Amino acid sequence: MFSRFTRPICLPAFCLLALLLGSGPAQAAETIRIAFIDALSGGAAAVTQNGLNHFRFMAERLSKAGRSYEIVAYDNKLSPQESIVAAQKALDAGIRIIAQGNSSAVAAALVDFLDKHNERNPGQQALFLNYAAIDPALTNDKCSPWHFRFDAHADMKMQALTNFLAGKAAVKRVYLINQDYSFGQAVRKSALDMLQAKRPDIQIVGDELHQMAKITDFSPYVAKIKASGADSVITGNWGNDLALLLKAAADAGLNLDWYTYYASGIGSPTAVRQTGLAHRVYGVIEGQANDPGADADGIESAYRARFQGSFNVPRIRALMEMLDQAVSRSPGDLSARALGRALSGAEYRTMYGATTQLRRADHQLLQDLVIASLGPLQDGMKFDEEATGWGWRSMGRIAAQATALPTTCKMPAL
Repeated sequence: MFSRFTRPICLPAFCLLALLLGSGPAQAAETIRIAFIDALSGGAAAVTQNGLNHFRFMAERLSKAGRSYEIVAYDNKLSPQESIVAAQKALDAGIRIIAQGNSSAVAAALVDFLDKHNERNPGQQALFLNYAAIDPALTNDKCSPWHFRFDAHADMKMQALTNFLAGKAAVKRVYLINQDYSFGQAVRKSALDMLQAKRPDIQIVGDELHQMAKITDFSPYVAKIKASGADSVITGNWGNDLALLLKAAADAGLNLDWYTYYASGIGSPTAVRQTGLAHRVYGVIEGQANDPGADADGIESAYRARFQGSFNVPRIRALMEMLDQAVSRSPGDLSARALGRALSGAEYRTMYGATTQLRRADHQLLQDLVIASLGPLQDGMKFDEEATGWGWRSMGRIAAQATALPTTCKMPAL
């Protein structure tokens, strides 16, 4: 037994072993926790559960020796106020990365909350990684150095859609129907402005805004669309608001073309199939399962085997892989500031072979966009959607440079 005045003797080899063993905690694996804050109950639950599945799938895929990812889910009930409460709980739990996507109103509340929190708490700052909230204001006058958007915003998507529409001479009479909140209003405005600039001959025969996630029967709206004599509909509706709108259209036998933002979203392909409008419902997306490269490394097949659904939010892959690359570029420093600096201006090679960039000026991801339509599987189409026998086919591709609209953001330095 050693007295309190006696030091134990250590032979060199044993001292080295002790040193290596003692260094265990310093060599422990990094765990990067991400708070997923979205509506996991109510009318938007299926859409957001699909997003959560994508995040968890990518977290498992990217976790490796020395680094792991953990997704912690919070149900915000599609409420800005509930989202702030959830964000505070995540911060109190030591989480420094927040992911959210459904509802631009929620995203705006989170940007404001995190800007104030980060200013008051310089040692506990957090990043906001936005995968689907696409009000243009979030990377314009409401931009923040702590906010990064991985989806094209509403004006960029409308730029792609109207570029495509400009070449379709058969489109003469367009009906607009959108959700009555910041995003839906942005879709409406950009459609009116861009159609006037690119196709002034097109007549707007209807312009409807409706409550978000409150309507269970869209048949009165479909009756108005039918009565208007429209040959095409443009809508930014998502989730049940799109699926139920398409279902009502199918029930009424409404025979026209649909130009949408979210026909690829969970539940919508089934509703498209019910319309019977093969290759007449279009979506503007960053890529789809039948594009070259979509399953080159087996990710589409693996995801379908795991979740019985398609890997239809590929921007979540971009988000997670760009975050992982940022972690690698910030060895030993996982602070929000360090990761934000590594993400700002970062470039990334997509699964479709294109190069994207998180524009430093506003933290908006610039990426190619695809106009795709849904129809029966044909040669070269491997994957269907939601067991319908119908799959996506890309009808046009708009390069990132063509959708990279200017920004009014005055980005403060991180």
